[in-house]
Amino acid sequence: MNPLETAKKIKSMEIRGALEIALAAVESLRDYTKGYRGSTFIRDLEKQASLLKKSRPTAVSLPNAVDYVLYLAKHHDRQELPELIDKFMKEQREALFKLSKIGAKRIEDGDIILTHCNSTAVLETIREAAKTKRIHVICTETRPRNQGYLTASYLAKHKIPVTLILDSAVRSAIEHFGVKKILIGADTVAANGAVANKIGTSQIASIAHEFNIPFMVATETIKFSPQTFLGNLIEIEEREHTEIRPKMRGVTMWNPAFDFTPPEYIDIIITEDGIISPHMAYTILKEKFGWELK
Repeated sequence: MNPLETAKKIKSMEIRGALEIALAAVESLRDYTKGYRGSTFIRDLEKQASLLKKSRPTAVSLPNAVDYVLYLAKHHDRQELPELIDKFMKEQREALFKLSKIGAKRIEDGDIILTHCNSTAVLETIREAAKTKRIHVICTETRPRNQGYLTASYLAKHKIPVTLILDSAVRSAIEHFGVKKILIGADTVAANGAVANKIGTSQIASIAHEFNIPFMVATETIKFSPQTFLGNLIEIEEREHTEIRPKMRGVTMWNPAFDFTPPEYIDIIITEDGIISPHMAYTILKEKFGWELK
């Protein structure tokens, strides 16, 4: 699939999930490289990269992955690039596997876990833990795109007990079910440890803080933002009001896709490199994104 088609599918959320978005983007750049017949490769590749990065502005795994491909293209022969991209994609898949093994150790037998939206990192961590432990998952509907339905279906398919709730029922569900832990994914981790995730996450974090329930984030390091290390702000994507409902006379609608959870509400961040405090985010950025920070 070429970069233009991929960008359209990412924008329409036909391709969804931060890691899947990143991998789809770099795969399209790999295919573009293989079929390229022009004479200004780097300039043309940069145009394709820009097209992809504009498709979802908040999910930082997308620009991180695309910028890494550009970095590789500028430092290696074009003939080497497809193989290097394949290696990068394999590493990202392995990161998810490693993360799930680490995160599963933080889930105990009998835990009741609440999650929000549809995170591959969260689902794989829960599935890994459920191999040896009894777990019950409470997942939110996650309006307006209802990604929670995907989460519930996935867990049910793997025979993991799951209860679907309204977004507005989080506080009641924590009390009713006796939730022990909150586990969510991330679209972006900023240099100060703040996490951008699906809208509504920060409210859940606030409630967890009030109830003194551990609030854990599971995310691959590709979702850490080097741009924030350099002082740039993360753009919060605003989507069409039609996702909420058709136009209403005299009513304006606001549909932000993400919000920020402050680091003081986050107990740990689970990555493929181990468990860190949110305040260690800058260390990950320096270690993983030195090539870009230079």
